[in-house]
Amino acid sequence: MKGALRISHAQAYDLHEIQAPFGTVVREYVSPASKKVFAVTWQGPRIPNLRQLLGAYFDQFARAAQARRGHGPLNVQLPGLVVQSAGHQRAFAGRAYLPQELPQGVRAEELR
Repeated sequence: MKGALRISHAQAYDLHEIQAPFGTVVREYVSPASKKVFAVTWQGPRIPNLRQLLGAYFDQFARAAQARRGHGPLNVQLPGLVVQSAGHQRAFAGRAYLPQELPQGVRAEELR
C-alpha cells in the first residue's frame, strides 16, 4: 500500500494502522500470541485492494460477493470469514475478520 505505518498495543491485540497515500486508513488487528492478522478494517475515500488485504481468503470472498443479489452494503458471512463494506463515492468503510480467530474477549463490533 506504500503507506505510513503506526503500531499500537491493546490488551488482546496489536493494531497496525496504515495511512495509504490516497487517504484510506487500513487497520490490521494482530494476535500477539500467534502474530496472525485476524481482522482488517478500512475507512476513507477509496476501497483498498481487497485482494491484497484478504490474501488467501480473497477467492472465497469474491465467489460469495458475486453470488449476492441487489445493491447496497456488502455483507458476506461465511463459516470462517465475514466481510462487510458500505459507503459511497469518497466515503467507504468496511471490515473483514475471521470469527474463529478473534481473541478471547474481543467482539466483532469493536473492530473499526
